[in-house]
Amino acid sequence: MLKRVKTWARWALLGMGLAAGAATAQTAICYNCPPEWADWGSQLRAIKARTGVTVPPDNKNSGQSLAQLVAEKASPVADVTYLGVTFGIQAKKEGVVTGYKPAAWNDIPAGLKDPDGAWFTIHSGTLGFMVNVDALKGKPIPKSWADLLKPEYKGLVGYLDPPSAFVGYVGAVAINQARGGTLDNFGPAMEYFKALKKNDPIVPKQTSYARVLSGEIAILLDYDFNAYRAKYKDKANVEFVIPAEGTLVVPYVMSLVNKSPNAENGKKVLDFVLSDEGQAIWANAYLRPVRAGAIPKDVQSRFLPASEYARAKTVDYGKMADAQKGFSDRYLKEVQ
Repeated sequence: MLKRVKTWARWALLGMGLAAGAATAQTAICYNCPPEWADWGSQLRAIKARTGVTVPPDNKNSGQSLAQLVAEKASPVADVTYLGVTFGIQAKKEGVVTGYKPAAWNDIPAGLKDPDGAWFTIHSGTLGFMVNVDALKGKPIPKSWADLLKPEYKGLVGYLDPPSAFVGYVGAVAINQARGGTLDNFGPAMEYFKALKKNDPIVPKQTSYARVLSGEIAILLDYDFNAYRAKYKDKANVEFVIPAEGTLVVPYVMSLVNKSPNAENGKKVLDFVLSDEGQAIWANAYLRPVRAGAIPKDVQSRFLPASEYARAKTVDYGKMADAQKGFSDRYLKEVQ
């Protein structure tokens, strides 16, 4: 009997120790922090090293993240989230994020943050063609949106699902603007996607960086930072193209989740990604950090010339957010 009591006592003490360890564990859950996208892998390691907060990687896209935040609104699981700007605007409207002004708040330009801190830009990217030159097997590198419709690129073009992934929606807006449409008229984009469908495009829902490197997708509508990373870090034969007809530059934002279970840890994460070190990690991954002057000269020299980037324009991101659902419904009906 005494032996059983001692055994029980040992297990009880062990259980108390495990509970105490769990209580003191420094964890923050981030929705949409995929290690293969925008070098989140390096950022997550740096957050752990500098703040002690562990952030598990998460491979959702912006649409999936927002949907889950809404589904979990009564009992949130995530502490912070990373979203394309239109999804950040929608997240505020849904009441799933809350105001927080991080340490570098004053360094963020007024047009790139919600006045109440419900979302704020951490970096931006320019959409174009990420091209695996080897996978083209001698075909010319496409230079325009019109080129992608040519029969010679059949089966070689990929773009992320526009109703689900923010980069997919950005591609749709870029195509629409370049072909004469507006945020009130997505007709040109619809006609383009219908024409592109004849070329058997690959339309995944998730980040497809690895699929380009492997050659499974030869031409992906994606951001400059992923193409430069592939070319200069992973040493792949990849080129980035800004289409001749024009394209978009867009912000990516982060937010503190409303009623998050580990809000203090979440705030540490948000402070770090806007710190000097956090912004430098984005810059070294070929993103444009939101804080001015954060791109080293050696990194800047690897970007396409400024004359190429002159074709990348901004839009009214609030209006872009308002138009998103109508576009998605129409795309699902007419294209998908």
